[in-house]
Amino acid sequence: MKEGYRSGFVTIIGRPNVGKSTLMNHLIGQKIAITSNKAQTTRNRIQTVYTCEEGQIIFLDTPGVNRAKNKLGEYMMSTVDTALSEMDVVLWLVEPTTYIGKGERAILERLKKVHTPILLIINKIDTVPEEEVVKAIEAYSAEYEFQAVIPVSALRDRNTKEVVKTILKYLPEGPQYYDEDTITDQPERQIVAEIIREKALRLLEHEVPHGIAVVIDRMKDRPRSSGRENDGEYAGIVDIDATIICERDSHKGIIIGKQGAMLKKIGTQARMDIEKLLDTKVNLKLWVKIKKDWRDSEYLLKNFGYEQHE
Repeated sequence: MKEGYRSGFVTIIGRPNVGKSTLMNHLIGQKIAITSNKAQTTRNRIQTVYTCEEGQIIFLDTPGVNRAKNKLGEYMMSTVDTALSEMDVVLWLVEPTTYIGKGERAILERLKKVHTPILLIINKIDTVPEEEVVKAIEAYSAEYEFQAVIPVSALRDRNTKEVVKTILKYLPEGPQYYDEDTITDQPERQIVAEIIREKALRLLEHEVPHGIAVVIDRMKDRPRSSGRENDGEYAGIVDIDATIICERDSHKGIIIGKQGAMLKKIGTQARMDIEKLLDTKVNLKLWVKIKKDWRDSEYLLKNFGYEQHE
């Protein structure tokens, strides 16, 4: 272990839509967690890795803190509590406002039970005048003694380097847990499923609620055809079959769209991101199935990859 090398685990917590996934994606320099303007975009703990000369940070992006309304919601909140109890540093993301509502106060009560350094990250500073940011810092600092308060714009990538520097300051000295090329411990299948779900959430707007999941049925490399080397026609390709799960007949019709137009749009946008991720051509086929009330079925939650953390 290098002398003075720091490493450890950092969780990012906050209400839905404060920009947790966007911040994490910028910090590690690659898109891993999906983003949308809807609550409950992140359902699992997404673990990513940032490595530099000074140390290594393992980030866990958690679901947005919200009141649980079903078994999926209970699973998500247990994920948050588990993440908080295991961390070396906690990042709490809030918006630049002096109003500290019920949601923020619920998080504050959780954080008061945590005996690790807490850094307050005031996000979206690009959306308000500077004096409003100063007032927000004062309002939150009056509620809790944070180890540091850092104003940032995750979307514009402003002041995010300061977040990394401050995290390293509070991490203990430790080993390099992952090799320097590792950016996530998530299986490719899970990332691919999340990319498809993100495109569905973005394109469907308010027409379909969060009762959708994505299951990868098949993901297989197609052997290279014999022929001219480096010719696109003969290059390798990954075949992916995926199913979008919804809860109602009416939702299925909306997801498919008129003459399959919406499903095709979701598939086209998802395929572009998946090709960037896998660095190869992708043949993506999508289906839609109905599983009524799957968010309240422990069996289906496990089938769709939402395992309870001990």
